Amino acid sequence: MATIVALLSVFGLGMVFALLGSVSVKLMPQLKIDQGKFGSLISALFLTCLVASLFIGVITDSVGYKPVAIFGFVMSALCVFLLANGKSYGNALLACILLGVGAMAMNTVGNTLIPVVLFGGENPAGASNLGNVFFGLGLFLTPLLVSFLFRKMTYAKTLSVLALILLVPAIFAIMANFPDIAAGFSVSAALSGLIEPVVLVAGLILFCYMWVETSLTNWIPPFGKEVISAVKTDAKADAVDASAQRLLSLFAVAMMVGRLIASQIPVITEYGSWFIAGAGLIFVIIILLIVSTKSIPQMRVLVFLSGLIAGPCFPTVVGVTISKHPDNFGTVFGAIFAIGLLGATIGPKAIGNLAKGATVQKGLKLMIPVCAAMLILGVVFGYI
Repeated sequence: MATIVALLSVFGLGMVFALLGSVSVKLMPQLKIDQGKFGSLISALFLTCLVASLFIGVITDSVGYKPVAIFGFVMSALCVFLLANGKSYGNALLACILLGVGAMAMNTVGNTLIPVVLFGGENPAGASNLGNVFFGLGLFLTPLLVSFLFRKMTYAKTLSVLALILLVPAIFAIMANFPDIAAGFSVSAALSGLIEPVVLVAGLILFCYMWVETSLTNWIPPFGKEVISAVKTDAKADAVDASAQRLLSLFAVAMMVGRLIASQIPVITEYGSWFIAGAGLIFVIIILLIVSTKSIPQMRVLVFLSGLIAGPCFPTVVGVTISKHPDNFGTVFGAIFAIGLLGATIGPKAIGNLAKGATVQKGLKLMIPVCAAMLILGVVFGYI
């Protein structure tokens, strides 16, 4: 049962991360807000995630998995229900802020429990890759489900269905028996471990990786639209937009495939740091090709390869970190994820600023030095 809860936790996290983008076309008219205020809702969610990630990890190490899991599912469901029935921007903003706390509870439980309950705890990086396929499923299926439900029912009822889906796993969490947390937990001892080299380097790797991943997920459709429009000058705008949007689904599927493949590699934990270094090098090559391509088929291949390489990076870093620093891992995970979220907050915005008055392809060049830094950090990770 604990395994089910772990997998549903990362699935729920994927749902939350896909939620605002999926309902945006109905949410903005519902609240009578523009794109600027909608962007503020996204920022509120991720900034809360950054802060909550730090203290939810400490709480998990202190009280155990069960209460944090139950809280995560219930809080997330209540926030989505509030978003469904809130009539004002203030209510939506509050829902997004509280949703960040619920999301980080699910995130911490899922990503710290998966390496323990899958593969008998013997291959944490492989387990983390397999478990995080369910994150990809949540990210991939939520927009499809929302699109289907919007054709059948109102905005409020659609979000209420999503809230119910997030609430059901709380039943499994109540019934489950979870692994015991190590005795003798001390907040001061746990926090002192955050300055250890393995934790700092893992956090910096996630900073680079999440900079790259969130930049790609935000800018792949506009990049695709540029390339397709330049090649098919007589294509209708709606057809171009649809083709560009499908690139994001291609990227998501490739990420899941990459994680499935990595989960079947018995030595992924032992050599995971070198995979990270190799991924940084391959990303440098891929980005160099992305910023120069003028071919639609080549563009699609590059997007798929990006997802294939990106997919295993996050779970592999998590798995290798737990193998190097198993004590108080809830606290450690919260810290490295918070550092990673900082990259996710900065990256897409920086690329957008560089693309102003130019092209998205030009803006994507900013990822090259970040990928090079990931390569170097991966090598360092292998020696500590």
